[in-house]
Amino acid sequence: MKFDFSGKSVVVTGVAGILGQTVANAFHEASAHVIGIDLARTDAIYETIELDLTNHEECVNTFDSIPQIDVLCNIAGGFVMGESVAELSDETWDFMMDINVRTCLNAVRATVPKLRERGGKIVNVGARAALKGAGRMAAYCASKSVVIRLTESLAEELKREKINVNCVLPSIIDTPRNRKDMPNTDFGSWVAPDDLAKVVLFLSSPLAEPIHGATIPVDGLV
Repeated sequence: MKFDFSGKSVVVTGVAGILGQTVANAFHEASAHVIGIDLARTDAIYETIELDLTNHEECVNTFDSIPQIDVLCNIAGGFVMGESVAELSDETWDFMMDINVRTCLNAVRATVPKLRERGGKIVNVGARAALKGAGRMAAYCASKSVVIRLTESLAEELKREKINVNCVLPSIIDTPRNRKDMPNTDFGSWVAPDDLAKVVLFLSSPLAEPIHGATIPVDGLV
């Protein structure tokens, strides 16, 4: 399916990462005006902004400077294995909540006032791991579970204002880092970033107008 986002302005957070780059490139190829946001400097063919998404005030100021936003894709996030629950450090807990939840929340709070002017789409990235706990992954599972609940709550609040909010739940994404960390795994069973990007673009398109608060599993063959 070929998407056309001509005339649309799309903000993609976490654009320095593999999935963020892939999603931003897909929107660019679909003729969107793309604004990529990340803490790290990124060289790209689209507009990029360096921003600490955990800083609410900086987020508001930066998003206020963007003339038009039609789509927000919250790709920023990360994973650490962490300790057992009984030994979980404040540092691990806070890091997971900051990078997976606070980045999403701050981007949403800065974007929704603009979307209310003309309607639009928000797509968040949860994780299949958010559906149940796992050993030494409590902070990650909890943080991604919060993203799902934020998605559902926000969708309920905004659906009558022509704003769609949905979430994708990937399993393991096929990235160089994951291949390095799990070298003895069947990489072919993982989700390719290009395939996940297609689902994000679908949820950002007019085809997804009736969909609100969905959590879409994107499992590959896992």
